[in-house]
Amino acid sequence: MASSVEEKVEEIYKTQLDSYGVKHFTKTESINSSIDDALKNSVSKSGGSGNNYPDIKVLIETSKMRRIPVMIEAKGTKGKLIKKTASGEIELVTKWASSSKEGAKNPHKAGDDNYSTIQNYAVNGAIHYANAILDGKGYSEVIAVGVNGFPEKDGSIHVEMEAYYVSEKNSRLPKRLSAYTDLVFLKKENVDNLAVELDKLVLSEKELEELSKRVEATLEEKIKAIHQSLYDNEKFKSYLTTNEKLYLFTGLIMSGLSTEGLAPIIMADFKGNDDKEDNDSTLITKRIKAFLKKKHCSDNKIKMITSLLTPVFEKEALWKPENGESAIKGLYKQVKEDIIPCLESNLHLDFTGKIFNSLNDWVSIENDQENDVVLTPRYVTTFMAHLARTDKDSFVWDKAMGSAGFLVAAMDTMIKDAQAKIKDADELEKKIRNIKENQLLGIEILGNIYMLAILNMILMGDGSSNMINDDSFKYNDGFPATVFLLNPPYSAPGKGFNFVEKALSQMTTGYACILIQENAGAGQGEGYTKKILQKNTLLASIRMPYKLFGGKSTVQTAIYVFQVARPHEEDDIVTFIDFSNDGYTRLSRKKSTQEVNLQNTDHALERYAEVEAIVLGKKPKTSYYTEANGLVIKDTITLNGDDWIFTQHQTVDDLPSEDDFKSAVENYLSWKVSAILKGESFDD
Repeated sequence: MASSVEEKVEEIYKTQLDSYGVKHFTKTESINSSIDDALKNSVSKSGGSGNNYPDIKVLIETSKMRRIPVMIEAKGTKGKLIKKTASGEIELVTKWASSSKEGAKNPHKAGDDNYSTIQNYAVNGAIHYANAILDGKGYSEVIAVGVNGFPEKDGSIHVEMEAYYVSEKNSRLPKRLSAYTDLVFLKKENVDNLAVELDKLVLSEKELEELSKRVEATLEEKIKAIHQSLYDNEKFKSYLTTNEKLYLFTGLIMSGLSTEGLAPIIMADFKGNDDKEDNDSTLITKRIKAFLKKKHCSDNKIKMITSLLTPVFEKEALWKPENGESAIKGLYKQVKEDIIPCLESNLHLDFTGKIFNSLNDWVSIENDQENDVVLTPRYVTTFMAHLARTDKDSFVWDKAMGSAGFLVAAMDTMIKDAQAKIKDADELEKKIRNIKENQLLGIEILGNIYMLAILNMILMGDGSSNMINDDSFKYNDGFPATVFLLNPPYSAPGKGFNFVEKALSQMTTGYACILIQENAGAGQGEGYTKKILQKNTLLASIRMPYKLFGGKSTVQTAIYVFQVARPHEEDDIVTFIDFSNDGYTRLSRKKSTQEVNLQNTDHALERYAEVEAIVLGKKPKTSYYTEANGLVIKDTITLNGDDWIFTQHQTVDDLPSEDDFKSAVENYLSWKVSAILKGESFDD
């Protein structure tokens, strides 16, 4: 194996920077306290604690005082520029496939983190340093540059490089810069143009979808690992109820999240005190209260949340030290290292819905079969928010909010619309704050599910202001709703249409989008559907896939879209769509992640976009669903509220076509010839 020329490669690029007049810093030189501390406090390239040493460090500054760190990592062996996965992502930390042998230089167990890739490849190592700086919270964007070189036959050094932009706005998914061959883009006169290029590097919808799936899959995997550790511990198994496990988990998350003016608990804060009033659990409960105050939760909300959480953390098995350490310390370490990074991504996902749907045995629900709590998948909540015309000025409510998945989707849609339409930074910030604080309302009667909703919206940063733990039929504060989103409990009167009728009667304008058992629109809505039509217009009926909820529920559902406060007239045209094939293949393997159980096998994203366009009266870019192929029907309905199903408007043509006749003749002749050749007899 040829010897490395890493030092020579490093020197080549330092010389470049010198020739461009770009100030740079070596491995051990201080660049500034923010970057120094971030590199020191983050996990090293070998997985140890602290002390990361990029080969070259640069801090560029635009004419508008925008400061961007640049981390450069050098290697000196052919093939060591970059390592990618089979699917094309830059490979960072992987897992050991098997345990090391006894006495190995690098002892490890199967499934342990394997840092070899970021140690051995230039780009991978540079991105590791970039993430360390982002972890430090002093910067929200970093440029990671990998450089590599190897000797040519003539004795010269062949060099190569790739540069990537790593930012919080892109949820840290590295985006490659132009195919630069040297570091000239770091020259002072080129920095402004570089900033323009960086601002254009945004994630596509497809990239966002793929990234979301990966983050959700990781989150699922880590949640299940923590749940397993709780299950394997005999103390916890007998000591904690299912709800208490949930409260324990949410409390640990609140303790580990960063928020302005309040640092998260670090491992050194755990002292292992053996005192009922001062121990590792009280450390966490104090941090939870402080966290909720920083999130501007009301005193009543703080009191309600802590009344649920504190009794769990007071359990002696959690805080009482054994060999100087408490059990709660180990659990917190798992949450801090495995869960918090997923939650602190820029992705607006229904994280607690993921917790619920992944581990619904965590949540013990009284009369579970009657309450039939089934949380709507994220891609469906977003779809429905769009169908209901949600925008930055919408006022959105959900009267049976569950874990607040609909409100998460609506908030994300509203914020994206605001970002697209409002260019003034101060005005945009004010608008986003108003969206979170005033333009969302969720009501949930079940206390433990309500806890999930609160956590969900806090993670969104913070839309929990109008989350109400109450009976939605008793609660009404005059919220000026213009969008209503709902997946009601199907055991409720009218299959859940009682919620819909009540909510729409309180609205004066806007749209509603309901996911409900399909037959509720075919006479089983117990009169609620007829009442709804007296004041509202049914715009669309969309038949959804049968296994939409995976293994939790297999009822046939439909989405019904309404225009509020306009009575339905007999000659109004309703758009019926058979969306039972939405492009996703669904499995219900209990131990598998969503990545396995939900697969985009037939252009799912394009199909959802097409149906959205059809309902909104726009021209679709694809043609999976058309009147010509029978998957779209435009028809009228009666005012009785009992003919809202797609199949009720299908025309079944029993008259054989010419092609049917030709096919039958061909089959007959084929059979007859075959019989003759075999010498078989038959009656003419």
